[in-house]
Amino acid sequence: PVFNKSRNLFALNLAKNTKLGRIILTEGYMDTISLYQAGFDCAVASLGTALTADHAKLLSRFTKEAVICYDADNAGIQAANRAIPLLEKTGLKVKVLRVHGAKDPDEFLKKYGPDAFSKLLDQSENYVEYNLGQLQAKYDLTNPVQKAEFARAGAEVLSRLDSPVEREVYAGQLAQTSGVGKDALLQEIKRCRSQRFYQ
Repeated sequence: PVFNKSRNLFALNLAKNTKLGRIILTEGYMDTISLYQAGFDCAVASLGTALTADHAKLLSRFTKEAVICYDADNAGIQAANRAIPLLEKTGLKVKVLRVHGAKDPDEFLKKYGPDAFSKLLDQSENYVEYNLGQLQAKYDLTNPVQKAEFARAGAEVLSRLDSPVEREVYAGQLAQTSGVGKDALLQEIKRCRSQRFYQ
């Protein structure tokens, strides 16, 4: 009754006092410990379980921004994709840090040091950019058919954004990446939203 893994986060007792303005969410204890040893006093990890809605609510009590910093393998990518909507629902600003040149934050810190990690942290993408980047990797944009499929799939992602301003901004980015006109993308986003409304 007192201890529930899905309602507690490792090192939250320390991270809640950080002055850095964000909390870094890692996949394991060692990543969190390594971040503290490197001077980042804002890391937490779930206690051997996937992130839950209760974890997300708990985090939102102590910070306005969560940075997902999971392992660079497929399991880490899938876990990040599951965590994004849970965190976003609580009103948190969600970013994703992609670890380059190492399998996890612990290995990255050992290889490149705290300064390099700090730069990486500042470059973390917001969840929309991350989702579009994940999507783009699945398509060959030199192929016209795949380019159109990517544009449609990207429009579907953007159609889930509540803010018309955000839809407009990211439609511009998607237009640049896909080579499809912004007006056409905005129409596709509108079509996706109306389809969801009538389902």
